[in-house]
Amino acid sequence: MKPMKLARLIVLTTLCLFAGGASAHTGSQTLAGFTGGLTHPLLGLDHLLAMIAVGLWAAQQGGRALWAVPAAFVAAMGLGGALAWTGGELPQAETAIALSVLVLGLLIATRRRWAVPAGMAAAAVFALFHGYAHGLEMPQAALPVSYALGFVLATVFLHGVGIAGSLAGRRTVQVAGAGIATAGLALIFAM
Repeated sequence: MKPMKLARLIVLTTLCLFAGGASAHTGSQTLAGFTGGLTHPLLGLDHLLAMIAVGLWAAQQGGRALWAVPAAFVAAMGLGGALAWTGGELPQAETAIALSVLVLGLLIATRRRWAVPAGMAAAAVFALFHGYAHGLEMPQAALPVSYALGFVLATVFLHGVGIAGSLAGRRTVQVAGAGIATAGLALIFAM
C-alpha cells in the first residue's frame, strides 16, 4: 500500500476541522424500530468515527483484544441504552462521546498498546455514553428490543469496518487515527 501523500493528509485534516457537532443527537429521530436503531450510528459522525476507531485500535492490539475490546464496547453500549430507556441519567454524555473520538484517535495514531482488560474497560466506559445517546434518541413509538438490535448490529458492522481497515497498513492506520483525533477535537470545540 502506498503511503498517504502530504496533500491528501492536509485535505483530510482540514475537512476534519470542519466536522459538525454530534449530529446524530438532534432529538428529531424519525425512523422507529429496527431501522431507526440501525441508522442512528451511521448518521452521526461522532458514533461513526468512534465505532470504526474501536475496530482499528482493537486490530492494532491484536490477539485477544481483537474480539474482546469490541465485545466490551457492544455490551456496555447496550447497558447505556437501557439506562436511557429506563429514565436514568448520565451527565455530560455529549462531551464524553466527543472525547471518546479524540482519545480513540490518539490511541490509534500513537499505536498505544494496553493490557486487554484495560482496553476493554476504556472501550466500555466510552460505550456507556454512546449507548446512552442511542437510547435517548429512541422514538417513543419504537420497540426497544428492535431498536437496540438495530444499533447493536450497526455497531458490530462499524467495528468490522475498523478491523478490516487495519489491513491498509500501519502508517495509513496511524494517519487515520490522527484524522479521527482531529475530528474529535473539532467535535469538542463545536459544543
